[in-house]
Amino acid sequence: MRDRLFASSRLEGVYRKLVNEEDARVCKDIDEEACRVVPGNFFLQVVTQFFTKLGDSIANPKTVLAWLLAALAAPGIFTAFLVPVRESGSLIPQLVIASFVRRQAVRKWTFVTGSVLQAAAVLGMAVVAVTLTGTAAGLALLSALVLFSLSRGLCSVASKDVLGKTVPKTRRGRVSGWSEFLAGSITIGVGVVLLFDGNGGGERGVYLVLLAIAAGLWLLASATYGMIREFPGATEGGGNALGEAVKRLGLLRSDTDFRRFVIARSLLLCSSLSAPFFIMLAHERTEGALLVLGLFVIADGLASLVSAPFWGRFADASSRRVMIMAGSCSALVGIGLVGVVHGLPILAGSAWLYPLFFFLLAVTHSGVRLGRKTYIIDLAGGNKRTDYVSVSNTVIGVVLLLTGSVGALTTVMPTSGVILVLAVMGLSGAWMSSRLPETQTS
Repeated sequence: MRDRLFASSRLEGVYRKLVNEEDARVCKDIDEEACRVVPGNFFLQVVTQFFTKLGDSIANPKTVLAWLLAALAAPGIFTAFLVPVRESGSLIPQLVIASFVRRQAVRKWTFVTGSVLQAAAVLGMAVVAVTLTGTAAGLALLSALVLFSLSRGLCSVASKDVLGKTVPKTRRGRVSGWSEFLAGSITIGVGVVLLFDGNGGGERGVYLVLLAIAAGLWLLASATYGMIREFPGATEGGGNALGEAVKRLGLLRSDTDFRRFVIARSLLLCSSLSAPFFIMLAHERTEGALLVLGLFVIADGLASLVSAPFWGRFADASSRRVMIMAGSCSALVGIGLVGVVHGLPILAGSAWLYPLFFFLLAVTHSGVRLGRKTYIIDLAGGNKRTDYVSVSNTVIGVVLLLTGSVGALTTVMPTSGVILVLAVMGLSGAWMSSRLPETQTS
């Protein structure tokens, strides 16, 4: 079956249409062996990312897991730690993880292992949903989230390196773009389930089913990723993990372009950090929490559906310009929401207002994410790519923990004020992105 997949002329024809280029066999930044099997590898990675992105939508800590903890009567402190644990737990250890990955000539199996572990973690969350309540539920769910996050770190380092080895430059953004498009279409259905079933007596059963499905999606992802044709690569630099990690941090001092990218990416975190404050503002101004939850999930899915293919193709043309545009727009969305809420008080209590702006924020966040992922993959070739990804992700993990404390500002200013602070941060990130060199033309 796998041989038929890679030899299929029909598949190559579909691939040529998706990348929208007559000469789809032109390969930039990959070797000749990998060039011969690009269409099959392209589609396997689209399918794998579809499974994982759909799983991420179902087990989203900003929406679904937060509501699950509320349904289980867990103390609020556990909800506050959901996003920092999920993001930082996968990012901070990546310098050490990278040393392990570099020792692997074929790195797809690292991703497969990480996917299986993520499936186990999400299945654990499903068990928590129907067996525990209160503090015990909060502790158990966060423990499962720690395992999930660490496993996600394995997948993050390995997947970017495998993508760089198997899909040529100017095609990589479209892998994420098309997978997000597909996942977004299904995520809308998840939002509809939450919208109409969230008040039912079987609410905990709904969470059990959703999380069990998410666990199955990560198992499917591990199976499809294992079918990728990845040829052995360089393994130098895989020595003592901590020693190698310290050496790689020197990239921030010696590599000006990389340092500017990390600073820009840190400032562009505004697009993800703003999301929970949009939800908090909605809670403050409306009384339809469960209704708004379903609308937020639907808005998130619609955003991926309509924007991801555009951002993916745009990122292949200029990932730098995507970072500039998406970062600027995410800031303007926050400013716009605050302006409407305070300038038109008659609209401030409307349940539809906040999901609408959340949709716009999700569109811009999709662009920020696709732009910076494509940029860092194209910025460095070969084994250096693993260094760039791991150093960048580790630094961002620390920055996330620090900037996550921006929530403390709600004790001295309104939620809308925090959104404006994050908007200034986003505009600064767009300006820093404008100082980066183009990578697609090099």
